[in-house]
Amino acid sequence: MKVQNKNRQWTLNIFMMFVASVFILPFVLLIISSLTDEVAVVQYGYSFFPKEFSLDAYSYLWDQRGQILHAYGITILVTVVGTVLGLTMTAMLAYPLSRKDMPLRNVLGFLVFFTIIFNGGLVPTYLVYTNLLDLKNTIWAQIIPYLLMNGFNVLLMRTFFTTTIPDSIIESARIDGAGEIRIFRSLVLPLSLPILATIGLLMATMYWNNWFNQMLFITDPGLYTIQNLLNRIMTDIQFLQNSDLASDASAAADLPSTTVRMAIAVIGILPILITYPFFTKYFRKGIAVGAVKG
Repeated sequence: MKVQNKNRQWTLNIFMMFVASVFILPFVLLIISSLTDEVAVVQYGYSFFPKEFSLDAYSYLWDQRGQILHAYGITILVTVVGTVLGLTMTAMLAYPLSRKDMPLRNVLGFLVFFTIIFNGGLVPTYLVYTNLLDLKNTIWAQIIPYLLMNGFNVLLMRTFFTTTIPDSIIESARIDGAGEIRIFRSLVLPLSLPILATIGLLMATMYWNNWFNQMLFITDPGLYTIQNLLNRIMTDIQFLQNSDLASDASAAADLPSTTVRMAIAVIGILPILITYPFFTKYFRKGIAVGAVKG
């Protein structure tokens, strides 16, 4: 029996290693490709064992390090502010929805669920943020559209509150004289670290990778985030390659257009890859507990 269990465990370990490699190897190939010579990539394609290593792609981006560092600063600001505010608003809405004694609880829960299925549409959203709120070319145009929360995150946190925090603990706090704000701040939030870390990571990733709102509302280069700036760099390279001007054509011939795409992707995802392992424990627990039931 022990031999069978051991063999089964080895089989599961090998299978999970294979699954993990399926997800990890593309990132490894991405990094190696960004360090490969442009000519080698064009001639031999992408490979884990390139013919010739080169730092030309990163050298090209290094020449624009001033813009990239500024864009990183804007991205970090937007991500931190948006995540903190969004997480606060999500928790403050999800907690009342988790209380069975809250009036109109089901109606408000339905309205939150309704936003998952339907939205206002692109044109009305653009008109509201540009004409009514006048957010175009402001830092808030990159924060507020996603700050108005996500129905899935609200329902996920509400489920966590309902299934994880016993009513008896809250009743005990009320007997001791604690108000709702004190209970929420001193009791509920400390017990909800897994779901807060989970939703916080989801929000941070969303803000970090967001470029669509910037495409709609941002035309000032001083407000470009890293995603928007890297996308603009790729557009400039493509423009030079398709240009009919002799000077532009000769300059484009020396650009590492293929490998620079890989380097841009590495720069864009590297901070997320570095921070994600620190939240894995909370992310796994938060998703597992928060999705027990709706």
